[in-house]
Amino acid sequence: MKYFLLLCLCSFYLQANAHIFVYHRFGDNKHQSTNTTLKELEKEFEYFKSNNYKVVTVSQIAQKLKNGEEIPDNWVAFSIDDAYKSFYTNALKIFKKYNYPFTLFVYVEATQKKYPDFMTWEQIKDASLYGEIAFHSYGHKHLTKLTNEEIFEETKIAYDTFVRNLNITPMGYTYPYGEYDERVKEVIKKFDFLYIANQNNGSVNKNSDIFDLNRVALVGNTNLKEKLKYKTLDAIWIEPKEYPKDGKLKHVKVQVDSSIKNAKLFISTYGWQDIKVKNGIIDIKLDKKLNLNRNRVAISTDYYTISNKLLIK
Repeated sequence: MKYFLLLCLCSFYLQANAHIFVYHRFGDNKHQSTNTTLKELEKEFEYFKSNNYKVVTVSQIAQKLKNGEEIPDNWVAFSIDDAYKSFYTNALKIFKKYNYPFTLFVYVEATQKKYPDFMTWEQIKDASLYGEIAFHSYGHKHLTKLTNEEIFEETKIAYDTFVRNLNITPMGYTYPYGEYDERVKEVIKKFDFLYIANQNNGSVNKNSDIFDLNRVALVGNTNLKEKLKYKTLDAIWIEPKEYPKDGKLKHVKVQVDSSIKNAKLFISTYGWQDIKVKNGIIDIKLDKKLNLNRNRVAISTDYYTISNKLLIK
């Protein structure tokens, strides 16, 4: 009986959690903040290989989620944002060497207008032989600044251009800059993508929102053991819903598992603070000025089991 109760109390930790990682550039020393060296990439791939991880596409994870199936703990997916040329010229050969699939999210305008740092349609077609090609907007704009109509039209132009050039129906979408709110999300959902991905720390389990899949960034010299510790805390955010009009965060209210008694609250520029949970409800009154255009508020039990809310000015 004691062990059964312990199992129930810890259920929010014990769910299987797959991980989606996000890359940008490879072997490109001119852009260090978004670059992964080829040496680092091989080191990471060796880690996944030697520790028996199964590399899949993001859509394979999403399909498990759609079917209500448990997603194996050892599943990982590699997503690449923007379709920079350095993926094709530098990294693709390493993905092929390990026979690791990927999900490439195309910044459509950059390819359509032949920006020099981005893959061509022909290169994307070639890459599609080894991985999944998905969707990353048309003009890579800050979507929270646009009206619903502008978001829809921008996405439709991108969608039509993508399909016309690749003859592929994209299954997935990821937000430019990882910036979104519920309004943006509802507009993007109209395009019937299988999934939408964000760029928040966390994992994917059978309770994840298929239109809000967490992705963990891999950049520079990465401690994979630390990154793989991230798990998704099942939580329902009641407040805040959006960036407050006066720029002050006054109320955080979140529903979590009733077995949780203590948690931690993170607010950008303020760091972490310990908080109490009562009957599965976090209810904190605050008066914090939000200091950034992009603010992260997070709830965690241990810094790694986490639920995030983005507040975009």
